[in-house]
Amino acid sequence: MNDVYPARSKQVAARMLGGEMMIMSPTDASLFNLNDVGSAIWNAADGRTSLDEIVVRLCDEFEVTPEAARHDAETFVEELAAHGILNLSEQPIVPAASGLQEIK
Repeated sequence: MNDVYPARSKQVAARMLGGEMMIMSPTDASLFNLNDVGSAIWNAADGRTSLDEIVVRLCDEFEVTPEAARHDAETFVEELAAHGILNLSEQPIVPAASGLQEIK
């Protein structure tokens, strides 16, 4: 997989419950309970941070090799993307403009 920019879907219900991130898929109402690593990926999935950058963070935060972190992160984001929970892009995802114009 080439480097991608994961972004959380705006149509997802996600809540921190008892120290664990719970996410509901918008496509099939499946519930996902994320562990610490999954939660770290979820929190970093802002559309501007590449998966490569996220992997570096995982290696710094958790005792994991870059190869294992990359493999697990790719598998994780692909699974969440298949459920409509994450959007994956080959380019950074720029937030949509608010529609408001600056008054000069």
